[in-house]
Amino acid sequence: MIRRHELSDAEWEFVRPLLPVSSRGRKRLDDRRVLNGIVWKFRTGTAWRDVPERYGPWATLHTRFRRWAADGTFERMLRAAQVRADAAGDIDWLVSVDSTIVRAHQHAAGARKGGSATRRSDAPEAA
Repeated sequence: MIRRHELSDAEWEFVRPLLPVSSRGRKRLDDRRVLNGIVWKFRTGTAWRDVPERYGPWATLHTRFRRWAADGTFERMLRAAQVRADAAGDIDWLVSVDSTIVRAHQHAAGARKGGSATRRSDAPEAA
């Protein structure tokens, strides 16, 4: 039975070849179970310690997440998903940002504290 926050069989078959293979040490917890736990954690926004035990020990999930993040596993998953979606025409790469609506607080603009209008001579000039 697939639960709400778990990967479907099709999603699992897509990411399975992208996961690193470990052949040393003792038998490790199933990658699909761990990945489902990681997905559950981030979809619910809960703490690692609150991930249900059906996904395995929270420390294992956290360790595997950190390793996969450090070795680029999640980056490979993202790139592969983008390539697949782009090939299917599901991504519109046109992005437009209208900077006229971006507002900055007066302190972000370099205003001096206390309202002093004098300028320091060593401050670089704006181009």
